[in-house]
Amino acid sequence: MRPFLFSLLLLACTARAEFTNEQQQVPLEVLPTDASKAKVVLLAGTPSNKPGQHEYFAGCALLMDWLKDMPGVAPVMVADGWPKNEAVLEGARSVVIYMDGGDRLSFLTPDRWARMKALVDAGTGLVILHQAIDCPPDRAADFKNWFGAVFQSDIGCRGHWDVKFDAVPEHAINQGLVPFELLKDGWLYNLHFAEKGVTHLLACPMPDSSRKSEAAKAHAGRAETVAWAFERPDGGRSFGFTGCDLHGNWAEANQRKLLLNGILWTSKLDVPEKGVNSETTPDALAKNWDRKVFLKKAAAKK
Repeated sequence: MRPFLFSLLLLACTARAEFTNEQQQVPLEVLPTDASKAKVVLLAGTPSNKPGQHEYFAGCALLMDWLKDMPGVAPVMVADGWPKNEAVLEGARSVVIYMDGGDRLSFLTPDRWARMKALVDAGTGLVILHQAIDCPPDRAADFKNWFGAVFQSDIGCRGHWDVKFDAVPEHAINQGLVPFELLKDGWLYNLHFAEKGVTHLLACPMPDSSRKSEAAKAHAGRAETVAWAFERPDGGRSFGFTGCDLHGNWAEANQRKLLLNGILWTSKLDVPEKGVNSETTPDALAKNWDRKVFLKKAAAKK
């Protein structure tokens, strides 16, 4: 038999095997009964990456619990990236997008893209987290108009490391924040930002070894923006944060405050002077993780 040499093939393929027993207890796509409250829709992406990373379902479930404690807010959580009942999106004051980006974005089909555009045109608030800020190149112009920024591989960089935010500029989303650190999280930076309407909220130094693009290498040592606010020309508001890769960092009160403040701001609700306070526990952080199916094919020799 002729010898064949197969190169190492590692497929980190993840899929929704099924909801866990815990996840089955989380209310999904439950419409608010009080129309006076601001509806916030949380779009949690499909399972991705290793356990403890990209825990979109668990992260959105935490956000939903914290938002329920806020007067005047009615959170609605959606699994697998897009609602089965699109009526969920009707009248939303803000939509939170927490999922894989690029070709795995949940709203790239023409009908869903049109629905997203309609939300933008209606002035709906938008919150976009982590890899969701990455989109196919042919959608980049719309993304920048919708979110105030977009990640593209021509200049953008990404990776995992510790960061420290030494400065907290004044903005409603930053109310109550103090300088803080996030450990071993995943970051996207050197984004394409909109020319007008963007306020840079949090920036930090990045390892120069992570600057893979020539455009990024030209700015060695520069603090890079990873959180921003965007006042859109249509009157809507958007907020982005490229962290939230590592689920354990929801234990950091400043990260929780940043996200909850951002959701309020994009919903055009008042942010408390000291920001939104929230509590969590190790048990709460350990709940609702995805059951991830990893397929691995090792090299074979004959």
